[in-house]
Amino acid sequence: MPTVLRHRAYRIYFYSHEPNEPPHVHVDRDNLSAKFWLNPVSLAVNLGFSARELRQVEQIVRENQIQLVEAWNGYFSIGG
Repeated sequence: MPTVLRHRAYRIYFYSHEPNEPPHVHVDRDNLSAKFWLNPVSLAVNLGFSARELRQVEQIVRENQIQLVEAWNGYFSIGG
């Protein structure tokens, strides 16, 4: 599970065994988790985040979208 970014209490990562899915990240804080597609950024799964916090998490993903997509593509050797 490569961690791509840590932002405050959030860990943003992807699983190394999900290369057949479109680019996405998982975001965890404590026992809460969400999954976001990256192109375009959109929520795939929410496991416990409140609507308010989920909007904040989505904003973090949006602000770091380029870095997250580059990390995904680099890890799975896409386009290079």
